[in-house]
Amino acid sequence: MPLHYLWLFIAILTETIGTTALQASQQFTRLWPSVCVVLFYGASFYFMALALKVMPVGIVYAIWSGLGIVLIAGIGYVLFGQRLDLPAVLGLSLIIAGILVIHLFSTASTH
Repeated sequence: MPLHYLWLFIAILTETIGTTALQASQQFTRLWPSVCVVLFYGASFYFMALALKVMPVGIVYAIWSGLGIVLIAGIGYVLFGQRLDLPAVLGLSLIIAGILVIHLFSTASTH
């Protein structure tokens, strides 16, 4: 796997952890989850910037935000009991399909 994809993967994971901490912070009323939000979002943007050295911003942002949405929806379902109905699942599936199309067929994506 090229290094820029590793940076992007780390950016997605840290963004997902930051967003999970945002929910746990209860609107920034709890100290440690609030601290985690700032630290993990900062780390996410740092690693995304490393991926941007090689990959186009539109591709990086599409993959970063799309996979982040799907992961957060899964975490919300598992950890916070937030239910997903059929339209939500279909929409999330379309996001994954879009990311796969970009990765597998786009010449704008760096492989």
